[in-house]
Amino acid sequence: MIPVLWLALGQTFQMIGMALVLTIVVGLPVGVLLVTTDRGGIFEAPFGSRRFGAGLHAVLGFVVNVGRSLPFIILMVALIPFTRLVVGTSIGPVAAVVPLTVAAIPFFARLVEIALREVDGGLIEAAKSLGATRGTIVWKVLVPEARPGIVLGLSTSVISLLNYSAMAGIIGGGGIGDIAFRYGYQRFDTAYLITTIVLLVVIVQLIQSIGSAVARRLSHR
Repeated sequence: MIPVLWLALGQTFQMIGMALVLTIVVGLPVGVLLVTTDRGGIFEAPFGSRRFGAGLHAVLGFVVNVGRSLPFIILMVALIPFTRLVVGTSIGPVAAVVPLTVAAIPFFARLVEIALREVDGGLIEAAKSLGATRGTIVWKVLVPEARPGIVLGLSTSVISLLNYSAMAGIIGGGGIGDIAFRYGYQRFDTAYLITTIVLLVVIVQLIQSIGSAVARRLSHR
């Protein structure tokens, strides 16, 4: 059992790691734009056009809502042709990264949005009065002040990716979910089922504990 589970853990961490990097790269800017292009935001009128800012905010909000409304198992199956186009196959840990990333980006973007909206507006006004550019306000004031919330959102996103990766194993994605399904369910081996459940619980507890500790350390309160 140990070699099988060790390989599965490696595949799970590979899926989560690759998907997490892509999720941060895309989801963080999307979350920032959701806040800054909203009414009263610092990018409310990019290029001098309020209509463009409102349109961008509406489009981003719609895309994020659509991404969050689809159950992962349906999204994963629907993306099989796109996954084959991107990585050349729909089976394996690398192929599973595609639906994992597509599912996690809107989820993380909303959590980033929530964290950014908690930042005291007085700090932004103070930065404006000092002549700070909009880019400086975003990356030197808004995002740093929201770091505790963003870290908590990131830990929540990692846990969601872990859950999604377990489901991806059912259709050939590999990882812990694949072991639980093939060895535990199809072969009626209760030991594998219990072991995979315990592993998932332990990993989730570790992720949440680390995320909470980092958020507390970053918090000014």
